[in-house]
Amino acid sequence: MTTTITTPATPTPPGDARSGDNLADRHERATLAVARRRSAELESEIARDPGAFRVLTGDRPTGALHLGHLLATLDSRVRLQDAGVEVVLVIADYQVITDRDETGDLPAVVREVVLDYLAAGIDPARTTIFTHSAVPALNQLLLPFLSLVTVGELERNPTVKAEAVDAARRQGRDMSGLLFTYPVHQAADILFCHGDVVPVGADQLPHLEATRTVARRFNQRYAAARPYFREPDALLTPSLTVLGNDGAKMSKSRGNALELRATEDETVRYFRRARTDSERHITYEPETRPDVANLLRIGARFAGTTPAELAESVGAAGAGRLKQVVTEAVVEGLRPLRERRRDLAADAPAVVGDVLARGNAHANAVADRTLADVRELMGTVY
Repeated sequence: MTTTITTPATPTPPGDARSGDNLADRHERATLAVARRRSAELESEIARDPGAFRVLTGDRPTGALHLGHLLATLDSRVRLQDAGVEVVLVIADYQVITDRDETGDLPAVVREVVLDYLAAGIDPARTTIFTHSAVPALNQLLLPFLSLVTVGELERNPTVKAEAVDAARRQGRDMSGLLFTYPVHQAADILFCHGDVVPVGADQLPHLEATRTVARRFNQRYAAARPYFREPDALLTPSLTVLGNDGAKMSKSRGNALELRATEDETVRYFRRARTDSERHITYEPETRPDVANLLRIGARFAGTTPAELAESVGAAGAGRLKQVVTEAVVEGLRPLRERRRDLAADAPAVVGDVLARGNAHANAVADRTLADVRELMGTVY
């Protein structure tokens, strides 16, 4: 079910620096173009035969999920699940310690994340929800997989480089070895269950390419006659970057996020503080009016319209009216989710415990089989 992503070579004339154009830029654009074409093909194939695919995705449990998670990832996961695709959701608790010394109250955060999943429409009868630390065989795959990549390749990974800069800026420290090897750990997450589709944003393509590299090199080294791992494809879902009420990307760590579990009053206060701009007439112009465009996208998602149509309906009424319209749409749109969440939270320990017990058991069974196969192929069964 997979197609190898190959990037056509594009020659660059010596000294060509037009508009900052260079070989790396062209390579990135070409890779993204190929990924987009393949993603469109995947959508068609999933529509024809959803049961033929297995999706691996997940979250790092550093806090309860927020509006950005819902719009950027949760909606897509529920859509795939409901279409009949097998979805595997990892709560990556080991990844919490990639860039911090303490985990905080991790069990409480994991519990909140599971409640958010269930309230958003994730069905544990159809979707496997498991935690990293509960599946030893998955994490053991990291050892042979690390032998298939070089230090240079990890250092050149764009996300690893960005995280190194961020860790130094925020904490004044070098990145941890776990963060440095994160792309390979992610490969273990995907390949342990033989995931063949991974929903990602364009900025995550290098991570997925690292997984494809691990799968390809393992097959070449240990299973040349009959490849064992499939090279997963990227599903570039039509997600959006959601800004917080300070104009930066919505993030738990920035404190600018609207949690899914927030009350209606908290929602009203949140959008009252949202940034707009000095122009009174509301228009949808993402490039020149990002803060207004962000509110329009959020409001349109819950109002069942388009950002441009919502902008036209507000028009000269200004930013105050826009915030009111968006707030009302979000409050009403999130009402069913929040009601389900309150019902689930009333018996949270039992509900979450049952979901994770079933999910972890299934993930362990799959990971044990994969690790046994890997050891057999590597000749390390004694």
